Amino acid sequence: MRRLYLVRHGLSESNLSTEVNKRKPDNAIELAEVGHTQAEKAGRFLREYIETEHSKEAQRVRMMVSPYTRTRQTADGLEKSIGQMSTVQYDRRECLQLREQSFGLFDGMSPEELMAEYPRELKHYNKHKEFEGEFFAPMPMGESRARVCDRVRSSFGPILRDFQGKDMQPVTDMIVVSHGVTIRCFIREFLHLPWEWCEAEPNPNNCSVILIEGEENRGWELKYIFNGFDHPTGTRHAIQEHREEGHV
Repeated sequence: MRRLYLVRHGLSESNLSTEVNKRKPDNAIELAEVGHTQAEKAGRFLREYIETEHSKEAQRVRMMVSPYTRTRQTADGLEKSIGQMSTVQYDRRECLQLREQSFGLFDGMSPEELMAEYPRELKHYNKHKEFEGEFFAPMPMGESRARVCDRVRSSFGPILRDFQGKDMQPVTDMIVVSHGVTIRCFIREFLHLPWEWCEAEPNPNNCSVILIEGEENRGWELKYIFNGFDHPTGTRHAIQEHREEGHV
């Protein structure tokens, strides 16, 4: 049995306001203060879950992390508990394919600003939305969610190889620390779900834990095992929530 845990980063600066995206590129966005606490709480949950539910099976734990600042900081918080597991081998690596969807030139801009600065590009994007195909809509100097699915899929080879343990002790528990849209795309690709599922599925909460458990060629099961943390009351308005889930 192999276990793949998908963890969304903690509450970030841009989760509170898109204004920060006008000043910083997405890779440099940091966790909000409470995001560090959320990561530590999720780490304690993961340690207890692995030790309690799979104490006899868990032998090697690996963390695969998006290289963005907020996911690195989340991994640091998780590691305070995961790294203290004396009964297993543990290590951590970064995976470029697990980064968040890029909004390109649309990043951090209001609908009014988009209409004023990029009317042609926005018209092309909205053409997809009119036919319920926003999943395929590209952003200028950015990505569509379909493109995110393409690159996320390329991370499966190394993950499945680590599970098989070619020339090393097999990984039994893989912790993937990534982003809301990327996690949805990861699940879609790993479980061969229709693209419409990715569009209908909301982002997981910050520091939530989703488990994919099973064996290659024998089937995998999806479980939501830790709900994580919703945004603080009053900080998440409709436009911001829409943006975080990958929509313009």
